[in-house]
Amino acid sequence: MQATEENELQNRVNQVLARYHGERSELIPILQAVQEAVGYIPQAAMQATARFLRVPESTVYGVVTFYAQFYLTRQGKHKIRVCRGTACHVRGSRRILQALERKLAIKPGQTTPDYTFTLETVACFGSCALAPVVVVDGRVYGKMTPQQAVKIVESLA
Repeated sequence: MQATEENELQNRVNQVLARYHGERSELIPILQAVQEAVGYIPQAAMQATARFLRVPESTVYGVVTFYAQFYLTRQGKHKIRVCRGTACHVRGSRRILQALERKLAIKPGQTTPDYTFTLETVACFGSCALAPVVVVDGRVYGKMTPQQAVKIVESLA
């Protein structure tokens, strides 16, 4: 990370921390706010949070790695989530995932080199009546086909 990027990161983290009182019970809300501000939770942010809350860095790291909502690496501008639940699987989510993997040249859990897309799978969205389901940037797309999923990606590129 370059010095200007490090300074920008530190500024964003400091702005987040300024909104809190330094109580240990604020750990998860702070991490959520840092991720919202930065896009993920880098090591420097975990260290700053630990110092601010006066807890060991291992405590912060443990929380970040325990909850699936937190990311340790930079994510793409657009997050694509493919449901792998039973209803979606039976109705073709595997083919949708394969088409997206081919189009983006990444696997689930990865981000494109230009940080435009992150591809993930989810156990179940709870939208079984719409199966197969793909969620892009929080928007639910139901009754998807591989071709429709690729078109969505192409429209965002």
